[in-house]
Amino acid sequence: MAQWGAIFSIIAALGGAALLASVHKIDEGHTGVYYRGGALLTTTSSPGFHLMLPFITTYKPVQTTLQTDEVKNVPCGTSGGVMIYFDRIEVVNYLVPSAVYDIVRNFTADYDKALIFNKVHHELNQFCSVHSLQEVYIGLFDQIDENLKLTLQEDLTSMAPGLIIQVKLDQHEVPQMRSRLESEKTKLLISQQTQKVVEKEAETERIKAVIEAEKVAQVAEIKYGQKVMEKETEKKISQIEDGAFLARERARADAEFYTAQRAAEANKLKLTPEYLQLMKYKAIAANSKIYFGNDIPQMFVDSGSAGSSIKASASVFSDSTLNSFRLWTSPLGFGQQQ
Repeated sequence: MAQWGAIFSIIAALGGAALLASVHKIDEGHTGVYYRGGALLTTTSSPGFHLMLPFITTYKPVQTTLQTDEVKNVPCGTSGGVMIYFDRIEVVNYLVPSAVYDIVRNFTADYDKALIFNKVHHELNQFCSVHSLQEVYIGLFDQIDENLKLTLQEDLTSMAPGLIIQVKLDQHEVPQMRSRLESEKTKLLISQQTQKVVEKEAETERIKAVIEAEKVAQVAEIKYGQKVMEKETEKKISQIEDGAFLARERARADAEFYTAQRAAEANKLKLTPEYLQLMKYKAIAANSKIYFGNDIPQMFVDSGSAGSSIKASASVFSDSTLNSFRLWTSPLGFGQQQ
């Protein structure tokens, strides 16, 4: 009997544990989804107590009432390249109970991470990337939440029908954002003014350099013109001098030619037989040499008549003045010693 009591106690304990493991409660405002071996079951449950297979089936409640998710410290890069941060964005969402199974199957029970948190980051960056810093902080700040809501809801309608959201941007950031904007604007103005000053200085330096270069070019052009004029003047002077020299030379050549021509004409008129005979005797007399001794040599001439005359003259000269002499002449009639 004791053994049967122990066995009954064990069975009762196991039954109680199984009953406790199978009985579960779904709170109001939630819908229960079930997993068996990691696979999502098609069965869902409403609020209240429910039974399930113990140890092999698990459940997870999914909230179907309004809930608020806070997306914090969201970075946003403007079109001007300025990175800003939104401290807090509140997303109020409501999940229709009939859409729980499909959304959990597609996005797991933590659907808000994929459909809300990540989408808010992405869509906010898309918005900021096409707007300037002033538009994001001042001009379009009141439209950011509405723009996010419309964009997110449009995507959720096609991706996760049954999930309804509202977006609210923390308005306490506006004064801080405006203060940042003013600071950024001040820095921007200072940077722009500094840039203008630098550009003005560079422009001034460029103008000075241009003026200096133009001055140097003009001076060089003037000097070049002066040198060209000097060379042209020298060329003209040289041409004048060459012309004068050529005229003088031409005049002198003409004068010499005229003189030679007149001399030739005069010589032509003077070349008579008597004049030639006279010149012949002068040449013989200029080239003759006289020798003293007992015997006078004979005289050799190339012309018979001229030789006879010279011989006769020499004989007369010898008889009247000297005891003896010898006169040599060349074959041309000029004196030469032998």
